[in-house]
Amino acid sequence: MTPHESIQVLQKKMNTSIIGQENIVERLIIGLLANGNLLVEGLPGLAKTRAVRAMADAIESEFSRIQFTPDLLPSDVTGSENMYEEGGEYKFRFEEGPIFGNIILADEINRAPAKVQAAMLEAMEERQVTVAGKTHKMPELFIVMATQNPVEQEGTYPLPEAQKDRFLMHVNITYPDKVSEIAVIKLVRGEKSGRKEEDTVEEIPQSQIFAAREEIAKVKSSVTVEQYIVDLVFATRYPKEYDDTLASYIDIGVSPRASLGLDQCSRVYAWMQGRDFTTPEDVRAVVHDVFRHRITSSYTAQSERVSNDDIIELILKLVAIPA
Repeated sequence: MTPHESIQVLQKKMNTSIIGQENIVERLIIGLLANGNLLVEGLPGLAKTRAVRAMADAIESEFSRIQFTPDLLPSDVTGSENMYEEGGEYKFRFEEGPIFGNIILADEINRAPAKVQAAMLEAMEERQVTVAGKTHKMPELFIVMATQNPVEQEGTYPLPEAQKDRFLMHVNITYPDKVSEIAVIKLVRGEKSGRKEEDTVEEIPQSQIFAAREEIAKVKSSVTVEQYIVDLVFATRYPKEYDDTLASYIDIGVSPRASLGLDQCSRVYAWMQGRDFTTPEDVRAVVHDVFRHRITSSYTAQSERVSNDDIIELILKLVAIPA
């Protein structure tokens, strides 16, 4: 089985378990292949946890879930040095925390205080943690998918803009349609009654994920596509050059991480469509998820209830698509 076929199997298995959420499944796989971390936001009960677990079940990996709460400590996430006795001598040994897995679900990350969030984000960014002056590396396959609830802000610690920027994509989960809702009812009813379709497909080995990443690294982006990415980025930084209305909606534009993320995600998206080159449409397909959490909207936008997605749509209209 080729890497591309393996990813198609992964996508099919996840869509079977997460009905009506094809977009979130596709975004989770893009994050996995782009070797980036995702911030997943949606109302309670929209299968955020189930989606991440479905990915972990389909891949040869170690899944770890961290439920963030206000009383959580950094050591509860990273692990700690513990004293033990050996041959009459007392020694310290590092006990790994739940962050040392392959696929990590950081559930309701905005419910933990800043120190815990910082410890988590160090692991995400540096792929390592430092405890008692010693550095401990993460596994080679390591991805964090953090969830947060857009409602019930009381008792939460919102992620600062600079920390949000470290997430490759910010994915929104919405309600499924009526047909999908009925299918969800039947799926869960069948699971509770013990009826479950037998899955004869083996877990996808990690080597296939790494092989897919190697192929994606060879996907070509033309100068035209690269210029289009930069034009979209600069429209957020210098909006007055494009439109006065756009300028009134943006306080701070996106960082260079957005350019890198847009390039990487568009190449992954192109590869998933079976191509070894990118097009402007690949960029447009992922730009909302890459820009959504990186644009700081103005008071004017907030007062007029203009969302970041609305701002991105306006940018896509104003920036010319290269021929």
